[in-house]
Amino acid sequence: MIEVRHFRSLVAIAESGKLASAAERVHVSQSALSHQIKALEAHYGLPLFERTRGGLRFTAAGDRLLALARDALAAISAAERDVERLKGDTRGELRIVLECHTCFDWLMPVMDEFRKRWPEVEVDLVAGFHADPLALLAEGRADMVIGSPPARRRGWAVAPLFRFEILAVVANEHRLRNKRRIDATDLDGETLITYPVPESRIDLIREVLEPAGIRLQRRTAELTVAILQLVASRRGVAALPNWGVKNYVDHDYVLAKRIGPTGLWSELYATMAADLAQRPFARDFVAIVREICAAQLDGIVLLGEVPAAVQKGRGRAPERSRAGGARRKTVAPL
Repeated sequence: MIEVRHFRSLVAIAESGKLASAAERVHVSQSALSHQIKALEAHYGLPLFERTRGGLRFTAAGDRLLALARDALAAISAAERDVERLKGDTRGELRIVLECHTCFDWLMPVMDEFRKRWPEVEVDLVAGFHADPLALLAEGRADMVIGSPPARRRGWAVAPLFRFEILAVVANEHRLRNKRRIDATDLDGETLITYPVPESRIDLIREVLEPAGIRLQRRTAELTVAILQLVASRRGVAALPNWGVKNYVDHDYVLAKRIGPTGLWSELYATMAADLAQRPFARDFVAIVREICAAQLDGIVLLGEVPAAVQKGRGRAPERSRAGGARRKTVAPL
């Protein structure tokens, strides 16, 4: 008989494509997840997956159960929201500030879905560029920061979102156009086009250029499209998240290259006050980000599975990998 845990497992497999990654997300061993799937296949008398080089591919029977899983989990989530409303006042405010400015590309559909689920909660963006977004949280001028994990701070909760690859972006006619990947020395002498943020928040500078002793001339622009226009006009190079450049690359506007032999990877977290993290609508906002981004953004990897309460207390973030698993970052204890 199919159970809720099977629904969660099917969705995890669909979103990750691999049994090992799905097992991590639903907090079971790969062997236990494999037994779950075999039990379902034995119960229905049909295979649910085909194993390919790219990972697991759902059969027609698997697709039908996956559709049921998505519908059932959505219904459970809606019922849980209604129960929370019956328990008391769920009104509130969620003022969001972005450290990652390309996040605007996916944040709009997230906010639209959140408003549908929580119409009684006022959700808004804190406008403008901020040298220190976490300072707004500390000063009570924002409720949630989406960006890198913060330094140690008592009273904050940190929820993992996903990891993503940062790509070097060059003009179609650039001297590096034929290189499969770009190393720090390849960029020597270039102008780096970035958002107007401190250099300490730019992964390419912090993780790649500074260790190689390379310093580039820098030019800033506030909009992603402006950065890409400057790159296309051969005014410099940029380093942007894969989702931020995909459409431009697909339309042959610019070229995107992997940085280093296994790529330059970064991670996103949602940081908020610990008391806000206990509000159901805040937990659901994090879940919506993960849900929509997993469905719409190519090449991202969800960071673990968000527990019933947003991750808080002492602990560490999932490992960050330049090839999918090499480097560890520490999540701030609360």
